[in-house]
Amino acid sequence: MLPIVYAGNASNSTSGALCMPGTLIPEMVKGKLVLCDRGVNARVQKGSVVKEAGGAGMVLTNTAANGEELVADAHLLPATTVGQKAGDEIRKYVISDASPTATILFEGTKLGIEPSPVVASFSSRGPNTITPEILKPDILAPGVNILAGWSGAVGPTGLPDDSRRVEFNIISGTSMSCPHVSGLAALLKAAHPNWSPAAIKSALMTTAYTAYKNGKIIEDLATGNPSTPFDHGAGHVDPVSALNPGLVYDISADDYFDFLCALNYTAAQIQVVTKRTTGCDSTKKYSVGDLNYPSFAVVVPSGSSSKSGGATVVKQTRTLTNVGGESSTYKVSTFSDNKSVQISVMPQTLSFSQVNEKKSYTVTFTAASMPVNSNAFGRIEWSDGKRVVGSTVAVSW
Repeated sequence: MLPIVYAGNASNSTSGALCMPGTLIPEMVKGKLVLCDRGVNARVQKGSVVKEAGGAGMVLTNTAANGEELVADAHLLPATTVGQKAGDEIRKYVISDASPTATILFEGTKLGIEPSPVVASFSSRGPNTITPEILKPDILAPGVNILAGWSGAVGPTGLPDDSRRVEFNIISGTSMSCPHVSGLAALLKAAHPNWSPAAIKSALMTTAYTAYKNGKIIEDLATGNPSTPFDHGAGHVDPVSALNPGLVYDISADDYFDFLCALNYTAAQIQVVTKRTTGCDSTKKYSVGDLNYPSFAVVVPSGSSSKSGGATVVKQTRTLTNVGGESSTYKVSTFSDNKSVQISVMPQTLSFSQVNEKKSYTVTFTAASMPVNSNAFGRIEWSDGKRVVGSTVAVSW
């Protein structure tokens, strides 16, 4: 057991609790564990600050901004991290006790932690501010506390004063979830060499899951509440299901060309992207929402010209390609979490007799008036009794 001190009480700086560089008083922290608040500067830098001031170790506590999310780091000194609830109790003890003491014990790897997975508090969120008719994010993948190979070009913290060199490190971020999805894309490409990038993306998205085995929706650590499609996108990747999705939403280069036309790109702008000299067809009606994407994002405009009984009606068309390898019939089901949004699909049944056969359908979204910045969510699922091809729906006013 070592003496423990709260960094905010061992500093003459207003930001002392954050263990910012140069803020700790060495005489007050030497040989002690130091309790630091998370935020502003890098977590590993806080440990460096404590070590430089003579501290023996660090307890890093989350604040309201990070809640109960625990992110592992290869600190420069013995250290541990705790959630906000535990941190508040530790801080209360350290401040109120005349001679507070503490130690850091490693109790081994914990298995079966629930709920899992969860959406990281730092995970990117929707809606898509550039093109709201395309739902973002696309998908969730493992990206927190990932143990993987490390180049050794820098120390595990990346700090200049970290002289350690290791072959493995544990880090978090999109930089970790991205290689997981990239690896899955390579897996699918190896299994299905003729699939396009869009088909691979479709397989990953339409087979992703949004709920735990108990039926509850994947939790968002930023709020502690169930996540929404603006947090989890299509859901969490399921590699085994993605290998045999049954149907895919494929997208060709021509489809992307039409998408750029729908965005009102000029001929010069389109040429920069596509390297084509052809322009948009002035006689053709283009729609951003008709890009053959595996999810649906509906934007209800204020004062839409297409109204039915005071409601806004938006139609989007999709085309499914049979990659299941056998004759099959898929039936559609729809779900909306808000009575203000009705979802109908025509036709309601799609029958395929051969591989790579394509069938199209049209979705009609009927949205009642709602306050600006309101959102509603739902799903469209096609099933042949063995497989489910799911698409997330997000409606925004």
